[in-house]
Amino acid sequence: MVQVKRGLILGATAIMLTSVAVVGAGIHLTGQASLSDNNQKNLIDEVWQIIDKTYVDGTFNQVDWQAIRKEYLNRNYTGNQQAYDAIKEMLGKLDDPYTRFMEPEEFKNMQIDTSGELTGVGIQLSQDEKTKKLIVIAPIEDTPAFEAGIQPQDLLLKINGKSTEGMDLNDAVKLIRGPVGSSVKLTLQRGNKELDFDLKRAKIEIHPVKFSVESSTSGKIGYIRLNQFSANASSEMRDAINKLQSDKVVGYILDMRSNPGGLLYASIDIAKMWLNKGDIVSTVNRVGVTDRQKASSQALTDKPLVILVDGGSASASEILSGALQDNKRAVLVGTKTFGKGLVQSVRQVGENSGLAVTIAKYFTPSGRDINHEGIKPDVEINLTDEQKEYLRKDRSKIGTIDDPQYAEALKVLNQAIASEQLKKAETR
Repeated sequence: MVQVKRGLILGATAIMLTSVAVVGAGIHLTGQASLSDNNQKNLIDEVWQIIDKTYVDGTFNQVDWQAIRKEYLNRNYTGNQQAYDAIKEMLGKLDDPYTRFMEPEEFKNMQIDTSGELTGVGIQLSQDEKTKKLIVIAPIEDTPAFEAGIQPQDLLLKINGKSTEGMDLNDAVKLIRGPVGSSVKLTLQRGNKELDFDLKRAKIEIHPVKFSVESSTSGKIGYIRLNQFSANASSEMRDAINKLQSDKVVGYILDMRSNPGGLLYASIDIAKMWLNKGDIVSTVNRVGVTDRQKASSQALTDKPLVILVDGGSASASEILSGALQDNKRAVLVGTKTFGKGLVQSVRQVGENSGLAVTIAKYFTPSGRDINHEGIKPDVEINLTDEQKEYLRKDRSKIGTIDDPQYAEALKVLNQAIASEQLKKAETR
């Protein structure tokens, strides 16, 4: 998740920042002339200083961070790329895939990514902290990756035949990117199977919220599909809830399956639309300082709510679902979420480069640390490979009774509505 504030971007993303699909779309860089040797060392030291002051682990993963500074400032640099490579090498000693340096073009692409306008194949990638394997968080709906059948938790083995073993996440992203209309071949592992996908890159317009009124035995149900926490997610969610309220729905199903996360402020704003009181999320840095976000009596509805989640629900999705589950505002249905509970600060360094630094962990209101663990649904229901393929081929069935997880969510929601109506009847 990312929060922009005067050029400082604060976030806890599921490597949404790396969205493999972004090329220039209107953000201007003020030139990329070669830095002088002194300025190259200034850039290296600027990065070192930020890590020194803000990194979540005060031991720097058992690395002598002072010695690292001396080592890299004593080198001579003859060009920007040498300085960039040195910074990446320096950060690599932290053994943290989420703490990373972005060269000017990549930093520009990250900024475009969070605007909700993408160009590419439409997947989000993460890198396992221990195995260093590249993992698909989720494909974005209505993109080449989604259309081809790429699924959450697929392992990325090759890009155009080149092995990703030992490959840095940023390098993989560079290989996958390319002009609209060009092709890229991805080799993925799913279970014991190795699958090839020939994808054509495309311009992707993302509307994060889709909604409809559905019928049920209890009356009209509001179904909301939230695909991503992009810049316009909050306003679109507000419009959806207000419209469904005016349609007199009696309950809601919020579908966040395969939602890889996004902007921090969007997840907090949306939580406040459903939650009238209670904590939303807390963050703890290396000295134990906690920042706690709370609801502010601004909920748009108090009607029963069921949330659909799965292994592709990450980061901001986990903050929202965890907040509403812990506050007993919603029942979660589906499968365990991705498990990404680290907070990154992303800021500009030097003239046009960027730096993402893991500065804290986030916790659900009850104090759960979900990093690697994910959030377990209240009602677990898995889809078979055949069911997943059926829904992928006919997306009109998603969010209908032909969708087994939705059908279960509807059953749970009808029970919650009946219970709510009984309580009201008893108090009359």
